[in-house]
Amino acid sequence: ASDGLGGTILVRLQNISATANLGVRIDLKQIALRCRNTEFNPRRFAAVIMRLREPRATALIFASGKMCVTGTKSTHNSQLAAQRFAYIIGKVGFKNKEIDFKVQNMVGTVDVGFPIRLEGLVYTHSMFASYEPELFPGLIYRLGDPRVVFLIFVSGKVVITGAKTEKNLTDALTKMYPVLVEFRKQNVTPIPGIPTPTLTAAAAQASAGGAAAATNDSQREMEEV
Repeated sequence: ASDGLGGTILVRLQNISATANLGVRIDLKQIALRCRNTEFNPRRFAAVIMRLREPRATALIFASGKMCVTGTKSTHNSQLAAQRFAYIIGKVGFKNKEIDFKVQNMVGTVDVGFPIRLEGLVYTHSMFASYEPELFPGLIYRLGDPRVVFLIFVSGKVVITGAKTEKNLTDALTKMYPVLVEFRKQNVTPIPGIPTPTLTAAAAQASAGGAAAATNDSQREMEEV
């Protein structure tokens, strides 16, 4: 994706959630009995959980014929998984002609490579951002166009959710990246762990002067004794 400053930055797709409507009523008990890699406990949840190995995906299949597909990392794989789930259901005896497939949510992650001042960001963009470090360590930023939500962490890691297309993800990051650069933390030690404070020249001089004065006072006390 473009970073909005003339460069590029990598967005990794982590999960896609999609829905599909098979247009036919389904007997969930038959699906659970006759299909592999399925779970069905009607007392706990009124849907069959079915898993695929290739592409790696999980589906929640409801008696109404509606289906939720999650776990894929591309739109192509998500649609392919929905078609394979529909084919398996059709082999059991619940024939479906056309699948109404729609992507509902995409989750992507980004590492901007520098720490971020979350307090300054939430103060300046208070209309769009909320930050409660006692409840959750990340800042929540709601972008208006495209309608996506950013979870921004002080380490520079960012989670983008709410997008419906890959273009939504890249457009949102292009708008957000210059804002993150604006609130980049300065003078941060690259060594992980507790940062060691660095003294400025004036502070170092004052510290040295204080130490010298303390030494002179102790010498006077010794002479008086």
